[in-house]
Amino acid sequence: MKKVYADYFQKSKVFLYPLLNIKKGIRHVPAETYVAWEGMYELEDCKFLCLYNVKETDQYSKFEEVYLLNHNLFENYYKVEKGSHLYVYDYSEFKYDLNQFKLGKYSKFSLKTKDKILKFFGDIGTISEYIQSYIHPADYHDFYAEQLGVSSNTIEEVYELCSKPDMNLETLKIKLSEADLFQDNLLSLENSKSK
Repeated sequence: MKKVYADYFQKSKVFLYPLLNIKKGIRHVPAETYVAWEGMYELEDCKFLCLYNVKETDQYSKFEEVYLLNHNLFENYYKVEKGSHLYVYDYSEFKYDLNQFKLGKYSKFSLKTKDKILKFFGDIGTISEYIQSYIHPADYHDFYAEQLGVSSNTIEEVYELCSKPDMNLETLKIKLSEADLFQDNLLSLENSKSK
């Protein structure tokens, strides 16, 4: 790591998407991720939302079936606009981590969650170094103090090295009336899971 990364990035995509255990490098990744949906879900509902821009192909359909719809945390599916599908996952088991996420206390994530995030990003490369610094900030305080031109004491007082999530940007703004719930997909999915 040669410098401090200061631009805002979607915190849910970095810290919460890895909890789905979908391998990094897979061809299809969400365009955006969210922890709330205006008028539908609040952060306290413990949902994780993945918005995919979809090209209807056999390859995507297979990916969707294997990794998204049959995921053990899958809860709901919406087609929110032409070419965009929203998948909702139940993150109740990560309630503690979601609370830390909201506070921007990434270093306070549970060990299990830290392990999943670190495993997802691996040990090599700049992105991996940034993630390491966010998860284990004490190891990087001196570097950040030097880069930011402040005292180590100032960094130690703040402790965390990554900004809090902007809940406005982590909230999906599509109105419920604009979303189209596919009951047939849910019913067929429920039927296949019950067999």
